[in-house]
Amino acid sequence: MSDHDGRIILVTGASRGIGYAMAKRLAAEGAHIIAIARTQGGLEDLDDEIKSAGGHCTLVPMDIKDGDSIDRLGAALHERFGHIDGLLLNAAQLGSITPMPHTTPKDWDSVMAVNLTANYRLIRALDPLLRASDAGRVVAITSSVAQSHRAYWGAYAISKAGLEAMANIYADETAITKVRVNTYDPGATRTAMRAKAVPGEDPSVLPDPVEHWNKLSELLSAGHDGTRELVRFRG
Repeated sequence: MSDHDGRIILVTGASRGIGYAMAKRLAAEGAHIIAIARTQGGLEDLDDEIKSAGGHCTLVPMDIKDGDSIDRLGAALHERFGHIDGLLLNAAQLGSITPMPHTTPKDWDSVMAVNLTANYRLIRALDPLLRASDAGRVVAITSSVAQSHRAYWGAYAISKAGLEAMANIYADETAITKVRVNTYDPGATRTAMRAKAVPGEDPSVLPDPVEHWNKLSELLSAGHDGTRELVRFRG
């Protein structure tokens, strides 16, 4: 039996990149995937692949900037499942790689809404369902720029720093429960976001999203008891 057999795991940003790869693999390992993304076509492709392999998936086409939709989702999942066992906070928006004074208020607000506020709303809505699991696991995808504070990565880096702080606070608040909360830094990966951030880079030298399986699988498994950890793909 797989570590994920029968577990209910929600994945945001599931229509491409790391979210897509992890949702597909977790389903292959027996998890029921709740897949969230804005891109309907990407979700349908994921659904086709999961179901053709005999897996189970619930699609939720949704803009996670809509907090009221997140609250409704929490209520719907409570009614249908009564709990969830895993939450992979993967969806993110890069924004513009530009000096801080050149960041527009529109870009700033949008990056913060996706990378920070939406994850707060998800934690708020899903906390009772995670606590109802015999082993609730939360993994937030972060970035090295959250701690390096690299020039020109302003809004994205600040949003990821905030996400790390939020994950650590939630980890401490749930330390005496069966919920475990960790962050994961995948580093440079062959994704559309990376191509946008570093357009001149040769993608063939970067790891494929599926290469994050081993570490993310462990962090989402019932057997992983560590909390408040920052796990990096390299090192």
